[in-house]
Amino acid sequence: MVLRSISGIFSQDLAIDLGTANTIIYMKGKGIVLNEPSVVAMKNGNGNGKKVLAVGKEAKLMLGRTPENITAIRPMMDGVIADFEVAEAMLGYFIRKAHARRRLVRPRTIIGVPSGITQVEKRAVLESAGLAGAREVHFIEEPMAAAIGAGLPIFEPKGSMIVDIGGGTTEVAVLSLGGIVDSISLRVAGDKMDESIQEYLKRKYRLVIGLSTAETVKMTIGNAHPDENLERIEVKGRDLTTGVPKALTIDSGEVREAISEQLNAISGAVLTTLERTPPELAADLLEKGVMLAGGGALLKNIDLFLKSVINLPVNIAEDPMTAVAIGAGKALDDLNILRGLEKR
Repeated sequence: MVLRSISGIFSQDLAIDLGTANTIIYMKGKGIVLNEPSVVAMKNGNGNGKKVLAVGKEAKLMLGRTPENITAIRPMMDGVIADFEVAEAMLGYFIRKAHARRRLVRPRTIIGVPSGITQVEKRAVLESAGLAGAREVHFIEEPMAAAIGAGLPIFEPKGSMIVDIGGGTTEVAVLSLGGIVDSISLRVAGDKMDESIQEYLKRKYRLVIGLSTAETVKMTIGNAHPDENLERIEVKGRDLTTGVPKALTIDSGEVREAISEQLNAISGAVLTTLERTPPELAADLLEKGVMLAGGGALLKNIDLFLKSVINLPVNIAEDPMTAVAIGAGKALDDLNILRGLEKR
């Protein structure tokens, strides 16, 4: 008990966006202190189980490039834990790194979770965080955290709408008076776009590329809505017919075609949520529109695409990637926000 209280003194509270693609940590009083890929490289031991070789940025560089005895793993899938042991190792590493690698740390944490998370999935996050070193764990739904981080007036008696497009999930929610009025948690987001680009090139050009290459294509020339600029990029991979390396050039129109299914699914979720929104709150949205957050909000012209579908103003958060972590951090800084959210 004494050790636990001492470790609490030396630990600073953390807000964690435990994302499928990236883990972002906000430290009370300091702001964002860590932003790294949610990837762990494991080395198979000789009868001694697996050993963590690298975590985060270093591990991501190994994706698709490892020999047989090393495996690069993404322990998060669709916004929830898919590999418990690896997630625990990753979270423990990130918590220690956020605390400058001090060992005696047991911080109080608040973790963003998808609004559609099940009790079983929530318990997995709770246990993983506890084993990773957190002495106390609170949850905040990601759309709520993203809305707070994006500066929306969610505690006022007015409607606000957030669309948080992450790596594994897209969270769509209408909020008012500190609560979620209606929401959809869609397990379609950035990762599915990467997979679609990968499949498109395989189907059209018989070119096999890795998911990291597909992500680079998406972030470099991806464009959700046509404009005057047709951008191009050289893509390198393996020819499925000959089996040898091959390079070809594709344009932004082809990338848009490849990810059209995911874009339509996201806009469909937004439309469905709007249809279910009470009239008074819908009237508020007519003026204020929709706020985009998450890494997916960085896709070029995604605001123009969504605006063309819903015919409402669409804005992008000032720093969409960190909106969830910053929002969770604000709840951590002001316990009244956290208590108010947990009562609901």
